[in-house]
Amino acid sequence: MSAKVAFLGLGVMGFPMAGHLVAKGYEVTVYNRTAAKAQEWVKKHGGKSAATPGEAARGAEFVAMCVGNDRDLAEVSAAALAGMRQGAILIDHTTASADAARRIFAEAKALGIHFIDAPVSGGQAGAENGKLTVMCGGEADAFERARPVMDSYAKAVTLLGVAGAGQLTKMVNQICIAGLVQALSEGIAFAEKAGLDPALVIDVISKGAAQSWQMENRGKTMVERKFDFGFAVDWMRKDLGICLDEAKRNGASLPVTALVDQFYGDVQKAGGKRWDTSSLITRL
Repeated sequence: MSAKVAFLGLGVMGFPMAGHLVAKGYEVTVYNRTAAKAQEWVKKHGGKSAATPGEAARGAEFVAMCVGNDRDLAEVSAAALAGMRQGAILIDHTTASADAARRIFAEAKALGIHFIDAPVSGGQAGAENGKLTVMCGGEADAFERARPVMDSYAKAVTLLGVAGAGQLTKMVNQICIAGLVQALSEGIAFAEKAGLDPALVIDVISKGAAQSWQMENRGKTMVERKFDFGFAVDWMRKDLGICLDEAKRNGASLPVTALVDQFYGDVQKAGGKRWDTSSLITRL
């Protein structure tokens, strides 16, 4: 008999992630704040939808969440925990603060429920293709039980440490992306000012030491000024804010991250709130 899984939050990431669970044979019940989106998902993938997080979570062995921010997470996790049975596992794919992860871990443990903070990287394309990277924090036994569920939509699922470690690792991920996108933006803008063919330049240097995922996947679309895909600037600013807040607590110095966060603020003011993060080049 296939395990029962609930998936809470059907945004650009959650919608395809939950779909992969059905394809892997899990019995899936979904919840979304906008019920029409949940109905759309059921029509496409099968499974069932529920009116509340608690109703979706009732009887499920695994409950996965992918919502917006700490506030959404607190609300949805509380409702989910109220409906979950002892021994079940709550998996959170939201990018949130490490404090939120630690708090929910403690709340779940008091109820006899396991919790794993498991933010993801790979963007919308990664979710749709089942090729996400999942960074996890929590207890090893619960992680091993939940790993096959996460493998349904991931190419790599790794336990980094105790509760909160997944979120801290995602912060490192976002810090690195911010610097890379700014450097790529400056490089393309420089090539254009120098009278070079920027697309050809990107093609050449992507075969050398400057190569990165951002260059391979966003370089040419940045040259073409196409920003209608991927991870929105609003969400990146939310994530960088989490990074900068954590840095204040742990004493890390993030001068480039702080500067790029301000640059993304400029993009927002220019009307680019929903543009892909590669739109950083528009400032130049």
